Amino acid sequence: MVSYKKSLRYVLKIAPGTNDLPRKEGMCRNLVEKGQLTHPLIIFNRTIQRAMDLQAAFPAGKSTVAGSIPAAVSDADIIFTCLGDDAAITETVETICKSGIGIRDKLFVDCSTVHPNTTNQLAATFSSIGADFVACPVFGAPAMADAGQLVCVLAGPGHSVKKVLPFCKGVMGRANIDYSDQPCGRATLLKVIGNTFILNMVETLSEGHTIAEKSGLGNDNLHQFIETMFPGPYTAYSGRMMRGDYYTREEPLFGVDLARKDAKHALDLAKGSGTRMKAVEIADEHLADVQTHMGSKGDIAGIYGAVRQLSGLKFEN
Repeated sequence: MVSYKKSLRYVLKIAPGTNDLPRKEGMCRNLVEKGQLTHPLIIFNRTIQRAMDLQAAFPAGKSTVAGSIPAAVSDADIIFTCLGDDAAITETVETICKSGIGIRDKLFVDCSTVHPNTTNQLAATFSSIGADFVACPVFGAPAMADAGQLVCVLAGPGHSVKKVLPFCKGVMGRANIDYSDQPCGRATLLKVIGNTFILNMVETLSEGHTIAEKSGLGNDNLHQFIETMFPGPYTAYSGRMMRGDYYTREEPLFGVDLARKDAKHALDLAKGSGTRMKAVEIADEHLADVQTHMGSKGDIAGIYGAVRQLSGLKFEN
C-alpha cells in the first residue's frame, strides 16, 4: 500500500435510475473488500434507499451513506462517479462546482461511458478550479464487476492516474489500459469505439441464430460451433439468446437505452472523422425495434428478437 492512501477517504457516487446499477454495486463491493481503504467508503445515490441497501451488504463500519452530493464530496479525497449519460454527469459536476464546498486538490474519477468531448469538458472544468480529474471508463458485464474482472481504461495527468491505479487492477479490475498523460477524452473515445465491438458481436450472433433456425441447421448446432471457436463473450451472449434471457430478465444487463446512447456517440464520432459505421447503423435500427417492443427494460441482446421479427419469427424464441 502506497503512503498517500493512509489519510484519504473515498466516495463512489452511483447513478440513480439507470439499469447499470449492478455493475456499480460490484465496483463498490470490491473497493470495500480489496481496496485497503483506511476510512469507510462513502456512498451516494439520489435514491437513498439504494445506497442504504448497498451499505447493508457490507460489513459494519466499512461504508457510510451521504445524504447529498455536497456532503459526499466534502468528506472525500477521491471521488468516483459513474452515471448513465452525458447530461447526468454534467449536471452532477455543475452541482458540485456550485455547492460552495472546497474541492481544490480533490481527485475526481469518472467511470461513465460518455462522449469524449464531454470528458474533455469535465477535465477543463475541474482544472479551472484546481481539482484533479481522471477518466476511467470500464469494460465488463455486472458479473465481471462482481468478480473484480473489469478492464479499466485510464487517461489524464500521469500523477493523477498514478493515484487511481491501486484501485483498478487487482481491486475493481483484472487489467488496466493506461493512457497516462494523454487527454482524458482518449479513454472514453476507446470506450465508445470498444462498445461498438460488443454491439456488432450481438448483431452477428442474432443474425446467425436466426438463419440457423430458419435454414434447418438448428440453434444447438450453431451454439456448439460458437463454443468451440469463440469462447468467452460470444458464447455467453449466444447462451443468453437461446435461453430467452433477452426478454425474460427483470432488469437488463446492458440496457437498450444505454446501448443506443453509445451507438449515437459512435456514429457522431464516425461522422466527425469522415468515416461511416454501417454495421452500427444497422444494429442501432434493431435497438430501436427493441425499445418499441420492450421499452427501457429491453436489453442489447434483444437485437436477437428484433432480427427474428424481421425474418418472420416471433420476437420471443
